[in-house]
Amino acid sequence: MSKTFKPTESELDILSILWEKQRATVRDVHEIIQLTKEVGYTTTLKLMQIMHEKGLVSRDESSKTHIYIPCFEKEKAQEQYVGKMIKTLFSGSTSQLVMQALGHHHANQEDLLAIKQLIATLEKRK
Repeated sequence: MSKTFKPTESELDILSILWEKQRATVRDVHEIIQLTKEVGYTTTLKLMQIMHEKGLVSRDESSKTHIYIPCFEKEKAQEQYVGKMIKTLFSGSTSQLVMQALGHHHANQEDLLAIKQLIATLEKRK
């Protein structure tokens, strides 16, 4: 992932679909986006073309219908965004981020168990 990775909110919507599907046509992406947003097909097409130019997605042009593929993994994007959030919004404090997330957003039992296991693993390393 390049240092200039700064997708817009709409581009992140498209990337989240591509991360889930792994590869998709503009039509595939557009049909999913239309479930939550009122947007024209040509807008989705143009956004995906721009994303290709920016290097956010690659495009298989071997058939008439182009297939778009994300150029990086979701985890890498999460890592970059969380790192930037911790640095800018939480003054470098990981605990502030976690307390904000757990204090104001519902975490189910499965999430809490995963968090506890991660904490136990991290404590063993030290």
